[in-house]
Amino acid sequence: MDLGLGNKVAVVAAASKGLGRAIAEELAAEGAAVVICARGREALEAAADQIRRAGGEVRSVVADVAVPADVTRVVGEAIRAFGRVDILVTNSGGPKPGRVETLTPADWDHAARVLLTSAVGFAQAVLPGMRERRWGRIINITSIAAKQPVNNLMLSNSLRAAVTAFARTLANEVAADGVTVNNLMPGYTRTERVVELSEHIAETEHTTVEAAVGRWEREIPMGRLGEPRELAALAAFLASERASFITAQSIAVDGGWIRGLF
Repeated sequence: MDLGLGNKVAVVAAASKGLGRAIAEELAAEGAAVVICARGREALEAAADQIRRAGGEVRSVVADVAVPADVTRVVGEAIRAFGRVDILVTNSGGPKPGRVETLTPADWDHAARVLLTSAVGFAQAVLPGMRERRWGRIINITSIAAKQPVNNLMLSNSLRAAVTAFARTLANEVAADGVTVNNLMPGYTRTERVVELSEHIAETEHTTVEAAVGRWEREIPMGRLGEPRELAALAAFLASERASFITAQSIAVDGGWIRGLF
């Protein structure tokens, strides 16, 4: 299937590893020029080098999505390099796990900047150009926690739901301008974040990482963790011309973990 991404420019946040990297690689493989950002230069350059070796066009920008000025700078670098941004994928590392009594005001403030403020800032930076060209794709990487809260993930549950509400409202505001806004809700996927969560569970519950992962696998009807490339494939489709009538949706890629009907 030709997704029509050969002349498009994409910004993918937090793309040095995990889901962000997989999405950047997938978009580049489909022919899009990609601009990737992350805090760590070494991992970011490794991701960019891999995309180049595979024949993709990529620019890398060291940036922290929790810093509004960095968010604006990433979009500015993309526009300087390629003239526009057609596709935006907002993404970030997950906030620290914890219950309400273990989280400080500083934890809440940082998580809000990483998850919600960054998504808003990226959207505000790319939307003028998208609306002017009457074409754009905004995809927010949230979590299954936005729909079915996960125990001990108070920050993620709360703030990813806020991102979902922002995106749903924004989708109505920009639909007539040819801009779609959708959310992807990854489930338990084989990424560094899941490794961190399994280690936290092992420590707090006095068990093992293997036991924590095994519990998740038993909860997933498919009986396994997801792979980053499986979510990336859907992201590429939603970024394409083929998905022009899909907007305001939150789509789970979770192997059936969410139990709700809608």
